[in-house]
Amino acid sequence: MWRARRVLCGRLAGAYRLCSSNRAQPSASSSSPVSPALRGQAEKQRRRRVKERAILSSQHSNTGDHELTWSEKEEIKYTAQTPPGQKKDTTVPFPSSYSPEYVESSWYQWWEKEGFFTPEHHERLAHAVDQSFSLCIPPPNVTGSLHLGHALTVAIEDALVRWKRMQGYRVLWVPGCDHAGIATQTVVEKRLQREGKHRRDLSREEFLQEVWKWKNDKGDEIYHQLRKLGASLDWNRACFTMDPGFSKAVTEAFVRLCDSDLIYRSERLVNWSCALESAISDIEVESKELFGQTMLSVPGYQEKVEFGTMVTFAYPIDGHDGEVAVSTTRPETMLGDVAIAVHPDDPRYKDVHGKHCRHPFTNRVIPIVTDTMVDMELGTGAVKVTPAHDHMDFLLAQRHSLPHLTVIGGDGTMMPHCGQWLKVHDYHHHCLIQSDYILCFSSLSPPLSRSGDIVEPLLKKQWFLRCDEMAKRAIQVTGVSFLVSVYGVSIMHLCLCSICSDWCISRQLWWGHQIPAYHVELPSSSDKQEQWVWGRSEDEARQRAAIKYGVKMESITLTRDTDVLDTWFSSGLFPFAMLGWPEQTSDLQQYYPNSILETGSDLIFFWVARMVMLGTELTGQLPFKKVLLHSLMRDKHGRKMSKSLGNVIDPLDVISGISLEVSLKDGNLHPRERTVAMEAQRKDFPKGIPQCGTDALRFALCSYKMQGEDINLSVSQVLSCRHFCNKMWQTLRFTLGVLGDKEMQLGTLEETTPLSSVDRWVCSRLYSTVLQCERGFEAYELHAVTSALYSFWVHSLWVASNVLYHCVSVSLALLSPFMPFLTEELWQRLQPFRPDAAKASLCLQPYPSSTQLVRQQSQKFTVIISILLLSRILNACSYLTQ
Repeated sequence: MWRARRVLCGRLAGAYRLCSSNRAQPSASSSSPVSPALRGQAEKQRRRRVKERAILSSQHSNTGDHELTWSEKEEIKYTAQTPPGQKKDTTVPFPSSYSPEYVESSWYQWWEKEGFFTPEHHERLAHAVDQSFSLCIPPPNVTGSLHLGHALTVAIEDALVRWKRMQGYRVLWVPGCDHAGIATQTVVEKRLQREGKHRRDLSREEFLQEVWKWKNDKGDEIYHQLRKLGASLDWNRACFTMDPGFSKAVTEAFVRLCDSDLIYRSERLVNWSCALESAISDIEVESKELFGQTMLSVPGYQEKVEFGTMVTFAYPIDGHDGEVAVSTTRPETMLGDVAIAVHPDDPRYKDVHGKHCRHPFTNRVIPIVTDTMVDMELGTGAVKVTPAHDHMDFLLAQRHSLPHLTVIGGDGTMMPHCGQWLKVHDYHHHCLIQSDYILCFSSLSPPLSRSGDIVEPLLKKQWFLRCDEMAKRAIQVTGVSFLVSVYGVSIMHLCLCSICSDWCISRQLWWGHQIPAYHVELPSSSDKQEQWVWGRSEDEARQRAAIKYGVKMESITLTRDTDVLDTWFSSGLFPFAMLGWPEQTSDLQQYYPNSILETGSDLIFFWVARMVMLGTELTGQLPFKKVLLHSLMRDKHGRKMSKSLGNVIDPLDVISGISLEVSLKDGNLHPRERTVAMEAQRKDFPKGIPQCGTDALRFALCSYKMQGEDINLSVSQVLSCRHFCNKMWQTLRFTLGVLGDKEMQLGTLEETTPLSSVDRWVCSRLYSTVLQCERGFEAYELHAVTSALYSFWVHSLWVASNVLYHCVSVSLALLSPFMPFLTEELWQRLQPFRPDAAKASLCLQPYPSSTQLVRQQSQKFTVIISILLLSRILNACSYLTQ
């Protein structure tokens, strides 16, 4: 019998360890077999465990949240008269059940008013240490509202910030918003269109007034969401990228980079959005591979447009018999052909090397060139060269000194000099060949849907930043440590080395940082070349032009460039511009470089690497010491979150709950996309989204492993964490009942001596939990911390007044970085029992340390643990037989 018991205990212990190592899961709380007082509750606990097993089962189901059984909970509101910013009254009767709305009322306003989130409050901490911890929130676009991906960022960063603050660090976490040049301008233009207006109907100044009006009406929504998420940001230092101070930093950066010959103006191929009539960034281009003929919907066209069709036509050889057939999926560009290219080793074209062809429609004579870039296996093996409309052709033209002929205008229409456009079926030797074709779309969010605009490679005069030189210098000094196991330290080297092409930083917009460069007109100048200067002001630019061209200042005519800078350029300055750079402010000296950058892994090339380059170049230092990348947030089906799919969830809808009828009440969705979105939400949330609360959402988000695979989050998983919140609530109600009279004296944690074997066992579990939390936070593995805390609350709390008080009090402090509202509410309820003077807020308490609990840590209680495990085995066996 004893051997069988040891085998069973060993197996169950292994299963228990396995459960504890995974993401926090709701499971049954077991009663103590050594506590007769609790045996009468066995049936009640059994029913609860059956219910929770159903919840647990639903978590691993991919069929939908509607399988999770949930019902409307009693609505409990905090009704005590608490003026905004005043401390919440916790002497009122303790409600019988947990209510997120009750718990989350009033706390944030008090925290903010008291300045608990500012680094200046550090000096008031008794446990303060002379160390700083600083970071910036990745600035969300001012358009629209936050989604669950942003909530994941906030939950992770706020957990780290609160942990460091409780450790006594001087913490600075700066909030901010990005002006989102293209997205914001698009939104305002659409609003004007609904009023029957167009941007060009207004002056630039009038249009910008409309944008600022919209921003002031809409911009506070994101900050409201951040406060609802409990983000302990220093709002006194909130930074918007179009603020005067930040704009000054952008101008300074441009001027310094121009002076270092790192920014230059040139005519080159860029990604061009014909709908916006502007160059766009690489990150705003989505490539889609087509396999043969494909009909696609394109904005501005009622019917679908044909793509992916290979058209073949012939070029007669000039002065000789014969012709060269070429194939293309872009026949509209053939009017801009300046050459035919063949591979030098292709035997089919050996006889035409160095000869010329005559264009079949324009009658222009163009050369036949040889180049190893040509793919002999694609199409006919001969390719048309259109340098002004294809990136590869542009490179080929540079190698062979070929001219550039533009035939497509900035609005996407054929240029007037092209003459009447010829239809596909008029081409000589017309035939269809199935082939792969890469189509590029504009993936701009304005902000609620993709534009779907076709991107044209067009030849435009733009401002460019030399990235290769900056990347090489950054590599020499880089020492950024990546805190993700799937990446090595060399990941930043890889990112920087991959940035080989120069970065087009100018945009043809009105909303954004206008480029501080000026076109120069000189008296009696016959030079037709463009002449440019730059400066922090027009006066400085005029002085520079006078010196550069040797003329008097008053004889110079300056015209400022109407373009604005790419938003990624300004956001790349955020880690130091938010601290007052270029001025040597006290914040810059104290908190730069930032201690850490935490962001999504998808931004490493487009934002992280650029911040490293710009920070190193402009400040001589890396902008941050460590980088923590989290996985991407997807819906429960593993799909990328998209408004057009209807699977983007506002975190406030999860916090407060929302009915299906109003879940898509706002936004700029196309009617067709709205229909798709409504159908998706009706399937996933037939009863709407239940009220889960901020703490449950944050705890659920941090319970996922940040590294490796993307996170597929369903609302049912957040709801299960709400059940955990209720478990905590009921635990504290029970604790208060055990403590009874508020006048009873309790010793401090250091004075507490576990007397019974059960006391000693639970203290050992508390010590182990604190140790796991320490190690998890130090390793930035928040899922390990949440798992340890969940396990302790569910499996280890016991009925013994002194020990129970400290177990609950310490574990509330451990949970505070993840569940700031609930832990503050419960901790304040315990304050009348504190043996020492109560402190203002739990968020200012020292974070528990394992060294505090060494005295309570004692020998392993094998017999008791074995009895516990055997009891659970018997309980499990009883379920199997029912």
